[in-house]
Amino acid sequence: MGTAKARLIDEDGCQIRVVHMEQVKQARRQAISPRELERLSLTYRVLGDPNRLKIVMALKDVEMCVCDLAAFTGLSDSAVSHQLRRLKDLFLVKSRRDGQIVYYSLDDAHVAELLNVGLEHIRE
Repeated sequence: MGTAKARLIDEDGCQIRVVHMEQVKQARRQAISPRELERLSLTYRVLGDPNRLKIVMALKDVEMCVCDLAAFTGLSDSAVSHQLRRLKDLFLVKSRRDGQIVYYSLDDAHVAELLNVGLEHIRE
């Protein structure tokens, strides 16, 4: 029984240790800079928060103000504003003032594309 259990645990790993240098070299050539890696990681961390993701998804096809987003998410205006600041800092959303109201939308088409690709993936 101990042997069967060990096989199940090792099923995702190699049975022997072999480094395939061509694959390692290719991965190194395609690797992104540490700065880009950190920024990309931070983007995914920020989008990993359900409230922020809900806000970004709401902005996918329409501009909304803080009051609209608070009504949609069930969060306070203050909480929505805080989340929008984080999203704006990473250039995921942008703002536009119209008189006394500030409207938010996705920063560019890449953000929508990122969301759409993620949705396609989970819906497969």
